[in-house]
Amino acid sequence: MLYVDSSILVGLCTKESKSPAINKWYENSRDLQLISSTWMFTEFASALSMKERTGQITLKESKSAWKIFEAICNNDIELLPIDNKVFYSAGLLVLDSSSKLRSGDALHLAAAKFFKAKSIVTLDKVLEKNASRLKIKTISI
Repeated sequence: MLYVDSSILVGLCTKESKSPAINKWYENSRDLQLISSTWMFTEFASALSMKERTGQITLKESKSAWKIFEAICNNDIELLPIDNKVFYSAGLLVLDSSSKLRSGDALHLAAAKFFKAKSIVTLDKVLEKNASRLKIKTISI
């Protein structure tokens, strides 16, 4: 199982500098079991909203990105529900200020560990560093 961080789906569904590399990775990952947590819905929606508010994308582009996101979630990535234990674990991760983790990234990391993902794919260097600390392999794009 490969845990997919929100940064990957944002780059897959909108135009970003890493989008071509993410698209290539995605095309080559068709045979993998891709998972994430249901937190992805909220975090992805927040990312689209922020991009729209800051003028990075239009309302039309945001709606298009959401449709692509929904199709990916319905067909390619299994979004698993988050157990209360995962929230607690994420809290412990951010409590360690040296981790430099934000709450959403800690939640993804704790979920990946809880779901026993073999690795995590992300664009976030802080998340990547902390995944390595927890002995979760990382895939960089």
